[in-house]
Formats: sequence, structure tokens, C-alpha cells
Amino acid sequence: MLARQRQEVILEEVRRTGAVQVSDLVLRLGVSDMTIRRDLDALAGRGLVEKVYGGATSMVGRSTDEPGFEAKSMRQPAEKEAIARLAAGMVRPGTAIGLSAGTTTWTLARHLDDVADLTVVTNSIRVADMLQQRGRTDRTVVLTGGVRTPSDALVGPVAVRTLRSLHLDVVFLGVHGMAPRAGFTTPNLNESETNRALAEAANRLVVIADHAKWSTVGISTIVGLDEADVLISDDGLPEEARRVLGEQVAELTIAEAPGSGEAVSEQESEL
Repeated sequence: MLARQRQEVILEEVRRTGAVQVSDLVLRLGVSDMTIRRDLDALAGRGLVEKVYGGATSMVGRSTDEPGFEAKSMRQPAEKEAIARLAAGMVRPGTAIGLSAGTTTWTLARHLDDVADLTVVTNSIRVADMLQQRGRTDRTVVLTGGVRTPSDALVGPVAVRTLRSLHLDVVFLGVHGMAPRAGFTTPNLNESETNRALAEAANRLVVIADHAKWSTVGISTIVGLDEADVLISDDGLPEEARRVLGEQVAELTIAEAPGSGEAVSEQESEL
């Protein structure tokens, strides 16, 4: 088993139980104590687990915890892929769209190759780099300035000033968490202000967030639940969350996991 495969097994166990012990992992994975400790060091270095004596635990859910891009990219990849495919279908040729920073919006950007004459405004270094590498000559990519965050977002006064001068057809907003009282949140105060400016530039605001974001609360609210025109999540979203979100957002759409069927709008499913 490769190191990445072992680390995925370890991470899944941490998420399931909240903690793992080195001795248990040695028996389960059939490798040495030192190999497991190196795996835990690698996971801790990416902000995915917190090392403790004899093992590791899940990261403490503080409202200011901000995982890096690599750490977030390992979480719910299949769900993000399904959400991104559905969101890409909403992008029309010849339009100007906004993409916030994040792994879900980065995944969405990978699905935009077939959209002609597109202008993309983003505060994400990763998104901008990936779009430029695609090599389309009919695409304009605008990267805001600003100060770089752990998630490779550009934030602060420069980014906000740029975004407040723009008018976009659709903005796709990735978020750290979503909850009834807090709305859509982020653990970074500067990123919150920047994302709020991005949302305000939108004629139509689409939030893209996998089910694991439910009940997660960052320190700062970007927008309220009722300010989203569309929320695209995945079929792992609990029924109670669907009920609450369905009452707040204008349209809740569920992206089905691979092989489980077509995406459906919650509003349409009730007709």
C-alpha cells in the first residue's frame, strides 16, 4: 500500500472515531511503528490531524481554524466533483463569472473548458493558474490583488476595492461552513470581507458546499442563508439540513454521488 493510500485510511479512521493509536494502525496496515509515525507527521503537516502522545486526533473545531489548500483538497473529493459538474452546467458562453477561492471552486474551474468566450474573476491563485494553463484564447482571467491566506486566497483592501468595481453575471462562492444562525461562514476575517464583496458583485449568487460544511461555523459570516439564489450540495446532506436550507435559500439543488442518479432540485422534487 502506498503512503497516500495509508494516509487516506488513517484520515478516514480519524474522521470516523475522532482519534487513532499508532499501535492499532500498525496492526491494521501491517507496517512498522516508524512508518505510521511518518504518516501521522505528514497528515499533521497538512493540517488534517493533530498529533498526540501515541497517536493522533481530529483537529479541534475552532472558528478560526483555517486548513491549507492541500488539506482541504483531500476532503470529500467525490462530492466536490459531483457539485462542480452540476455547477458548470449553469455557466453560459459569453458571460462574466466570479469564483471564490477554495477546492470546490477550483474543481468547478476544471469543468469550464467547453464554455466559450468566458470572463472569470477570481481571488484564488490556484484557480487563476489552472485556468491560464488550459490555454483557451477566448478566455479572460482576472486575478484580484491582495494578501495571500493559507487557502491561497487573495484578500484585503486591494481585493475588495477591485471587486466592488465589477458587475458579474454569476458568482460561485465556496464556503468553510453553513449553519442556520451563522449563515455561510469563513474562519478568516479578511477573506470574509473579500468574499462578501465578490457576492455583492453578482447578479446571481450560487453557493457550492458539500455536506460536511453543514453545522460548521467559521468566525465570520460572508452572507446569510437567505442571500443565496442557489445552493448546490451533495446527497450526503442530512434531511434536517435539507429542510432548514430549503426554507432559507431560494433554490437548494442536490448533486448525486457517482452512480446514484441525477441531481434534483429540492423545490422540483416536491412538485
